[in-house]
Amino acid sequence: MSQPADIIAYQGAPGANSDLACRSVFPEMQPLACAAFEDAFAAVREGRARLAMIPVENSVAGRVADIHHLLPKGGLHIIGEHYQRVVHCLLAPKGATLAGLRQVHSHVQALGQCRGWLRERGLAPMTHADTAGAAADVARWNDPAQGAIASRLAAEIYGLDVLAEGIEDARHNTTRFVLMAREPVVPPRGSGPCVTSFVFRVRSVPAALYKALGGFATNGVNLTKLESYLVDGRFTAAQFYVEVEAHPEDRPLRLALEELAFFAREVTILGVYPAHPFRIKQGEDAAGED
Repeated sequence: MSQPADIIAYQGAPGANSDLACRSVFPEMQPLACAAFEDAFAAVREGRARLAMIPVENSVAGRVADIHHLLPKGGLHIIGEHYQRVVHCLLAPKGATLAGLRQVHSHVQALGQCRGWLRERGLAPMTHADTAGAAADVARWNDPAQGAIASRLAAEIYGLDVLAEGIEDARHNTTRFVLMAREPVVPPRGSGPCVTSFVFRVRSVPAALYKALGGFATNGVNLTKLESYLVDGRFTAAQFYVEVEAHPEDRPLRLALEELAFFAREVTILGVYPAHPFRIKQGEDAAGED
């Protein structure tokens, strides 16, 4: 029987892109399918898994809904990040043909990412809870008129044919995941490029955000992400999710966080972790365009 140290949790059915990400990063670990993101968090928090692989944003669809609400309250820490290239495949029962398909089932984001391809072929998109779940249903129905958009891994798991591969409209389609653990794992200062993720709230007063972020500008700290969302059902107070490419022990970020504390409340660091090579390369490419 697998021990928690050998298990990594994810949201979705076996064969989901999150499952694929788990297998890509930790091929030696056993992926644990969870029905909801809350269940994946709970699996780690309760000791049934060592890590959780959680998607936070996609280069086409944007941020994953509800994740930024869960991150501060989930009781876990971000210890790493992973960028997974998304390759959507058209799956169908054995012997089915593209000409015979009428409907294609998948998660709403996957359908949107293949909208142009589907429209050109007159295939009707049908929304499902997740990509791998759609593949499982198509296998169970065994109807040659029904297909699914999912990963090649899902085709292998559910015994489906791959009728087409790489049908996403955007070739840059990439999902960013964060790795969550019960305890923080902070890389030593100076060990390489790293990312610090944190959340904070500001009071509903004029220039509150401007003042809260002023310390990052004056100390030369690069904010790579700043997102706001409402909390506690109120329209007058927002919580901000921030990522910076720096270590909290670096003097510029330390001073910026000290200044932030004067103008914000509930500043919570969610994780300090190594920057993924994909992030570093994108930064270098962007710098070369300037």
